[in-house]
Amino acid sequence: MYSVIVVPPACARPGGQIRIASGESLTFGRRETPGGLTIAHEGVPRIAGDISAQRDFWLLTNRSADQTYVVENPEGAGEHIKVAPGRVDAPVAFEFSRVVLPAAGDLLAFDVWAPRQIFTGPEAHELPGSATTPAFSLDRTKRYFAVLAALCEPRLRGEPHAPTPAVDHLVQRLRPSWPTVKRSSVYWNIDYLALKLRVRPGPETAEPGRRANGKKEALVSLALRFDLVREDDLIVLASSASHTSRISRASRTYEGCA
Repeated sequence: MYSVIVVPPACARPGGQIRIASGESLTFGRRETPGGLTIAHEGVPRIAGDISAQRDFWLLTNRSADQTYVVENPEGAGEHIKVAPGRVDAPVAFEFSRVVLPAAGDLLAFDVWAPRQIFTGPEAHELPGSATTPAFSLDRTKRYFAVLAALCEPRLRGEPHAPTPAVDHLVQRLRPSWPTVKRSSVYWNIDYLALKLRVRPGPETAEPGRRANGKKEALVSLALRFDLVREDDLIVLASSASHTSRISRASRTYEGCA
């Protein structure tokens, strides 16, 4: 049974994918190798690296003498790891990964999927005694969560290095589901989130003119790092009509607080 799927560049059909069973390896590079992945570009080493499947994760070996490879998590809003030249068997635990190779001025990429990931069920946590206090207590039906979702939206939409939205942009983005929103309301919710999530802007953002930007950046960084806001949560930014119908289909409700 395969545990890792390698998707070559420009692969449009399942038949072009390469499946690797746990314990097996695949070599990639400019030179054609039996069962390997050929990347025909003069900037790619003849043998650029190896991918080894290990149950529900995989290992990356960088055989380049001078180029760092980057493995991105396309669903992680900028999450990535760097694999230095010569590094052997660097573990990658992303379910969906994009391997980026610098090649003579170009950036070449191919995908690696690890769909066999396993998670424990709720029964594994049903032990006697008091319940564990949640690390982050967020109510997705409140307007502060909609403000947090709007802050995170650009990076969740595939722009991992996007700046945090300005307050005026947040007001416009929130208005479809919150018609009476004002700048003061957004500022209040940002301050409330910073208090609730215990974040503070760093020393470099402490001067008066940059405090709001520092709070926004700190909130976005924390929310995305710990998956407090996911792409599915952006439904709270939908307009009232479409929001109501979509919530009905998903059996969810959204009732902001004043």
